[in-house]
Amino acid sequence: MAKTRTVPFRYTVYILSVAGLLISLLAGFLLEGWAIALPLLFGGLTALGTWDLFQRKHTVSRNYPILAHFRYFLESIGPEIRQYFIQSDTEERPFSREQRTIVYQRAKNILDKRPFGSQLSMYDEKFEWINHSLMPVALTDSDFRIVIGKHCAKPYNASVFNISAMSFGSLSANAILSLNTGAKMGGFYHDTGEGSISRYHREPGGDLVWEIGSGYFGCRHKDGTFNEDMFAQNATTDQVKMIEVKLSQGAKPGHGGILPGEKVTTEIAEARGVKPGEDVVSPASHSAFSTPIELLEFLERLRELSGGKPVGFKLAIGHPWEWFAIVKAMLETGKKPDFIVVDGGEGGTGAAPLEFINRLGTPMKEALLLVHNTLVGTNLREDIAIGAAGKITSAFNVARTLAMGADWCNAARGYMFSLGCIQALNCHTGKCPSGVATQDPRRSEKLDVRNKSQRVYNYHRNTLDALMNLLAASGLRHPSELGPEHIIRRTSRTEIHSYMDLYPFLEPGALLKGKTGERVFDIYWPDATAYSFDPPEFIRELRKTKLQ
Repeated sequence: MAKTRTVPFRYTVYILSVAGLLISLLAGFLLEGWAIALPLLFGGLTALGTWDLFQRKHTVSRNYPILAHFRYFLESIGPEIRQYFIQSDTEERPFSREQRTIVYQRAKNILDKRPFGSQLSMYDEKFEWINHSLMPVALTDSDFRIVIGKHCAKPYNASVFNISAMSFGSLSANAILSLNTGAKMGGFYHDTGEGSISRYHREPGGDLVWEIGSGYFGCRHKDGTFNEDMFAQNATTDQVKMIEVKLSQGAKPGHGGILPGEKVTTEIAEARGVKPGEDVVSPASHSAFSTPIELLEFLERLRELSGGKPVGFKLAIGHPWEWFAIVKAMLETGKKPDFIVVDGGEGGTGAAPLEFINRLGTPMKEALLLVHNTLVGTNLREDIAIGAAGKITSAFNVARTLAMGADWCNAARGYMFSLGCIQALNCHTGKCPSGVATQDPRRSEKLDVRNKSQRVYNYHRNTLDALMNLLAASGLRHPSELGPEHIIRRTSRTEIHSYMDLYPFLEPGALLKGKTGERVFDIYWPDATAYSFDPPEFIRELRKTKLQ
């Protein structure tokens, strides 16, 4: 006997909508002056439900007409629900409410004190702190600086806390204006990002670090190769203080990109030196060099063309032998960058595939430690300044990073918070609610440059004031005095260790003398070569087998 088919209960809302439409239409005929709101409401729901039943893209919608859209809506606001109502103040996804709040308060120049003790679990593993001194010092000036390119004709006296690379195009015009105006007010630098120098960088006149990526934006021929004349024209302007060649970035290391033509506006094209409306390609690697020695020769040429300004590179650490190859090239040629910026795998504002964000690139601490140790172990550290970036928002973040070997820090998302970013995670959609990461003028024009530039300035100044107070309490007079002995981490409920004990720190010249006792150096350093980024022979052989 055939089973009788009944209308599923999950169709109830759709059926009620159809019934409501019919009843409201009938009432409209029978009752004079009947409102049209109900027919429109039920008509819309009926149309939606009918579409759900006949479309073939979403199975859930076909099985649950109309109802499925409530699920889609709740799913779409899930991050906001978790962020505002579920997550604790200290849960980082990717930045905690506490981290964001301290930036907002310092940017607004309002009270940043906390009552009733810490909300952090001080007996949980990985809790960290800085030890204080019984002989604190009195400090009155928080304008801490570091000289970069001390052997250059035009060295730069940089703040220890600056704005990391964020391109015009990724950020709105008003966001760039606000950042650069705040940087000028506070005397710190603003990294252009690889999108080059736009009119919105130039207008306020704040110090710039010009980042040059594989697309050579602002200094390229029509075929995308490096253009010396265009480079010299930009690099010799007074506003540009340093040149930074981007080898890779933490957000998406080893990944090129295409800026679709529809996003290449006249202003973006003007900054990048391309044609409006045409696709713009950023290759995964550079065309101006292909070996470590060629990289150093390229840097030296940029220094000459810029009139003697500090020149360096930014990288996210990947294969250690590639980094070692660059250092061996320094030893062999005597040519050195003036600075290196270590970008952590923690990522940044750049949108990237999930695997790139979560699983590609060395986190900042380990990357910074490798770079610092390598330069110390080859007696190059005193000649090369190191900057670092990776989820830095507070004075303690700055102090901890400097203690691990950096000379200064950069921040991207921290300064975005100072502009009013609410971590909506819509940076790649053009629908940024705060007008920071969008090219939609209806959104970005609401970002008030006068107000936000003041907040950028306040955030920088108040963060450095907080750093000054940490240093004073620790008995130190300058951030350069911070070392691994000052930062303590809990490794269990009953054990604590300083960074000096937890991490390996090489003695000066250790790599030149032979064995270091550290596996990464002992395995990869001997076979790295200044003439190639290729892996060592034993690695190439291992790749041919599954017997590793």
